[in-house]
Amino acid sequence: MRPIFKFIATFGPVGYVPIAPATAGSAVVALIGWFLPSTDLLSTAALLAVGTVVAAWIAGEAERDLGKDAKPIVIDEAVGQSIALLFVPHSIPAFMLAFLLFRVFDVWKPLGARQIQKLEGGTGVVADDVIAGLVACGVFHAGWWAVRSWGWTS
Repeated sequence: MRPIFKFIATFGPVGYVPIAPATAGSAVVALIGWFLPSTDLLSTAALLAVGTVVAAWIAGEAERDLGKDAKPIVIDEAVGQSIALLFVPHSIPAFMLAFLLFRVFDVWKPLGARQIQKLEGGTGVVADDVIAGLVACGVFHAGWWAVRSWGWTS
């Protein structure tokens, strides 16, 4: 059963790309997100809550073989990038900006993300990406609101 945890936690081969596996994982999630239909807020929140718990469990199991927050574990990017993409307009520039914001905040680790990452097991692996995703989502939507308020878009 343990190989399946590693496979899911690494998105198969994605977590093993030689350069920037987390970025590759985020890109795969953004690409998948492009093709998924929008859902209502309640369904989205429920899917994210369940997905976060499952991702933390799988990441914790994968750590047993791969090590503490090992680079190949990219299931945490699935959670964080999904949060960053919440209610982003379905346009290539908007998706690219949400992707870039998440990557910046995942690396920067604002608002205690660096400290929360030290939590044991998969909780620490996923929690910092949740923070990065929330910050990226907030920054995106604040910027989007400002752009629309100033009349720069229809």
